[in-house]
Amino acid sequence: MNKSVRSSARPLGTLVGKTIDDAFKRQGFASREIVTRWAQIVGPEIAAHAQPIKMQWQRAREDEAAPPATLVLRVEGPAAIEIQHQAALVVERVNRFFGWQAVDRITLRQAPLQRPAPRPARPAPDREAADRIASGLAIADEPLRSALGRLGAAVKRK
Repeated sequence: MNKSVRSSARPLGTLVGKTIDDAFKRQGFASREIVTRWAQIVGPEIAAHAQPIKMQWQRAREDEAAPPATLVLRVEGPAAIEIQHQAALVVERVNRFFGWQAVDRITLRQAPLQRPAPRPARPAPDREAADRIASGLAIADEPLRSALGRLGAAVKRK
């Protein structure tokens, strides 16, 4: 008897990971984490005003190891001078993230940052529906019954 093969949901990152990695490699990034984890690498103060665009790698001569890269950052105009003064800190944090001397300097490009559009706030569940659902539950614990009523109203709304 043949067993049917179950299809299971897989994370989107595993499905498009190779395509995304190829796009990042074209921009000189060894891994996508420098872009996806930028705020964790350099800190929220710097990440609020600068984003990595690409890494420019120099060609190594045959008798040398690969030289460090130049990290190109997109920086908002007014913050450019501050980021320039913190260049050594950015280089240190990026190299600490990689675990080796990957970057030796940064170059700044003044341009508006590409920020994701803010998600709209979800509306609160209907209070009357939550109370109606909670009243139909046979649960003695009032806070639990109320929480389940709100959950039911939120699920029903979708």
